Amino acid sequence: MALQIDENLVRSIVSEVVRNIRSGATASAPAAAPSAPAIVSSSGPAYGVFQDVPTAAAAAQKGYEQLRAKGVAARKQVVDIIKKLAIANADAWGKFEFEETKIGRLEHKIGKLHLVPLVPGVEWLRPYALSGDHGLMHEEYTPFGVVAAILPVTHSVPTLSGNIINAVAAGNSILFNPHPGGARSAALAIRAYNQAVQAATGIENLICTIEKPTLESFDAICKSPLVNLLVVTGGPGVVNAAMKSGKRAICAGPGNPPVLVDDTVCPEKAAKDIIHGCGFDNNLLCIGEKQVFVLDKVANALIRGLEKAGAVRLLPAQVEKLAREVFTMKPDAGGCSHPVLNRELVGKNANVLAARAGLNLPEATPILIGETDADHPFVMEEQMMPILPIVRVKSFEEGVALAKKSEHGYKHSSIIHSLNVDRMTEMGRAMDTTLFVKNGPSTTGLGLDGEGYLSYSIATTTGEGITNPQTFTRTRRCVLVDALKIY
Repeated sequence: MALQIDENLVRSIVSEVVRNIRSGATASAPAAAPSAPAIVSSSGPAYGVFQDVPTAAAAAQKGYEQLRAKGVAARKQVVDIIKKLAIANADAWGKFEFEETKIGRLEHKIGKLHLVPLVPGVEWLRPYALSGDHGLMHEEYTPFGVVAAILPVTHSVPTLSGNIINAVAAGNSILFNPHPGGARSAALAIRAYNQAVQAATGIENLICTIEKPTLESFDAICKSPLVNLLVVTGGPGVVNAAMKSGKRAICAGPGNPPVLVDDTVCPEKAAKDIIHGCGFDNNLLCIGEKQVFVLDKVANALIRGLEKAGAVRLLPAQVEKLAREVFTMKPDAGGCSHPVLNRELVGKNANVLAARAGLNLPEATPILIGETDADHPFVMEEQMMPILPIVRVKSFEEGVALAKKSEHGYKHSSIIHSLNVDRMTEMGRAMDTTLFVKNGPSTTGLGLDGEGYLSYSIATTTGEGITNPQTFTRTRRCVLVDALKIY
């Protein structure tokens, strides 16, 4: 029997989570973190956690075959189980992931799991049919088989959960190679998911993972004859490797989302939205606001609004001191140099960054802000930290040009705050990004207090956009000639 998820209940949970995040409320967490997943015993059930790729891929293939035999009803059942367990275990799993990865904010780790029910399921797959003088044509979406997914350390369990829902709703099984920094969190959730799925449906190892993932295990997954589709959420290295594997690959590439604020909006409202998006999980979201371009005539008002909403402004000398902590300059073979990110500071709290600039701030400080020029490393590099550079521009046209330059043609995400529809249109056409958010925080682009659906995998490099169950399918056409014409 399927575990039905009430959509109104889901929306009310989502609204409450978003309100808590905006108000800075900290979600409750268990007194102690759950114990780490044990090494899988060869004599006991694996529940999806394996030591090597060939064994894991074979188990995933069997899981796919069992799911296929049980049909669409079983897919719905599994999707409902994943959504229910993500909510039920949000506190424990969020705390476990926070303690394992040591990045982001605990309340946002928990919040992201409460939002998993916004990921669409089997209802997304609607066949397409045409009937005419020459009969009937019917197209439907069918599974690939075994899907392999690469997880980021920034959102291990939420991305995993969303990928499971998308892949299984489409009729696939799924094999994960997590980021090593979040592998224990992934294994913890996968074991729980598989235990519940097996108890409810009898399907074993529908969701699999490599317990100790490495570059070698990633390479083995790419080469496995049982893996038919790759889904990559990670850095340029794994994206490039996946695209060269010879298999179909769905790839979420890098982003550096700019924000443009013009002189038609309320600066205080824009400031609150910017802090909400940039400060979410310490700016680990790939869609999060990374740099702001603001018309000079409203720049002071926007900065005052940001400070009123909780941001702390750094003086120019403090901005430069922090930049020296965040970036080092690495010489290239051609004699030039480029900034290299200090990974130890990725996803850290604003007060931790402030300490590097010589400031002692409360832990609850949402973000740091500081004025820079348009070519500053904080503007041009995706730092994934709650530090937001602000660049004054003389005209809207200059703002669009600089925003486009800072986005580097990744075609990921961009945001504008404007009440001028012509300006919205101009920026949207110029940026050509997968997500384009107008007059709200970046998170609304994923359906959080905005219209739309959720996925933590946004395929910008390969063009599929925000992934959904249809992304994980093959389109097949069936034609019946000169029959079943009923008109």
